[in-house]
Amino acid sequence: MSYLLDSDVFIQAKNLHYGLDFCPAFWDWLISANASSLVFSTEKVGDEIDADSDELSSWAAARGTVFFVKPDTAILPALAQVSAWATSQNYEPAAVNTFLQVADFYLVAHALAHRHTVVTHEVASPSTKKIKIPNACIGLGIKCMTPFEMLRHERARFILGRHT
Repeated sequence: MSYLLDSDVFIQAKNLHYGLDFCPAFWDWLISANASSLVFSTEKVGDEIDADSDELSSWAAARGTVFFVKPDTAILPALAQVSAWATSQNYEPAAVNTFLQVADFYLVAHALAHRHTVVTHEVASPSTKKIKIPNACIGLGIKCMTPFEMLRHERARFILGRHT
């Protein structure tokens, strides 16, 4: 199983649980998991992260397209399938238009095309005002989980070393 991470995974990690300054093990685990072809994200997610011009955007820029992969021809049919799903649901037109223009659309399509599990902090919602990633994943048969579920599933361990 390989994972495709939403931008909120990186942003919330930086701002809350795994700050780059005090929990480098999380970020090292992501780099290692990416090197093992286990964890990725999309170029569009990288663009969202880059928009903030902070330490996280610097971290992401250093990872490049090995971590934040560019769209490939395999996602073209998936983009059409995700678009068809979004427009066939009961969402408000503004919600569909927004979804089709943001990174979430490409994230879901990439996961569908390459059979990745989507990792996000978002939760499914019955609202018709915004398409949430888990709703799209459920509707398209894509596995979706939280970052904490991914870390537990992969048995990630962040162990405090000796103080010097």
